Amino acid sequence: MADVMEITADNFQALVLENEKPVLIDFWAEWCGPCRMIAPVVEQIAKERSDSLVVGKLDVDQHGAIAAKYGVQGIPFLALFEHGQVVRQAVGAMPKAQLERQLGLSD
Repeated sequence: MADVMEITADNFQALVLENEKPVLIDFWAEWCGPCRMIAPVVEQIAKERSDSLVVGKLDVDQHGAIAAKYGVQGIPFLALFEHGQVVRQAVGAMPKAQLERQLGLSD
């Protein structure tokens, strides 16, 4: 069972930009209600796709520079990275099936 990893400024390069697997990052904040609503969905995706996808959360209050670099203006903001580049993104809380469609994860 895969856990959702905490992404920080210290590990962003290694865990996100240099990872061989695609990486899904949930940009969130503690005070954000919709972020709390979508958290179980993100955790479920992490568990179901642990063999093919790395899933992490990045606190925008603690790591605002990273959030700004990727144009995060509203949260929850989910970005799918492949080979260090954002290839798909989704903004806002939504059902799992819709999120997977937006991120190109649906089968």
